Amino acid sequence: MTSSPADLMRRNLLEVFNEPDPARRAAVIAVTYAEDVVWHEPDRIIRGRKELERRAEELRAENPHWVFRPAGPASELDDVGHLGFQYGPADQPAATGMDIARTKDGVIIELYTIVTEIHRPS
Repeated sequence: MTSSPADLMRRNLLEVFNEPDPARRAAVIAVTYAEDVVWHEPDRIIRGRKELERRAEELRAENPHWVFRPAGPASELDDVGHLGFQYGPADQPAATGMDIARTKDGVIIELYTIVTEIHRPS
């Protein structure tokens, strides 16, 4: 069964970047992204599943008690998916933004993360 762009966006946020267990995260990465996926972050470009996996682990380690939360439903148009997010301590977001992805054959081939607002949690 092929995943829709909206399904991939939810999985990207909740089952990859929110997943604390490295083995579960790696298993989801293997079925969610193309082997040669390209991820554009505000300050870097990540290439390939292994580098995406490494970067996801770094983000978890930087703020181990922070969580990603969807900011509304995932949306899609043709092969493009979108999902807004909040990121921060469980009781308050420290950042808001969005992920936009191009997909092909049921996997993410290119991911763009745009941070729209950053504030310090109190």
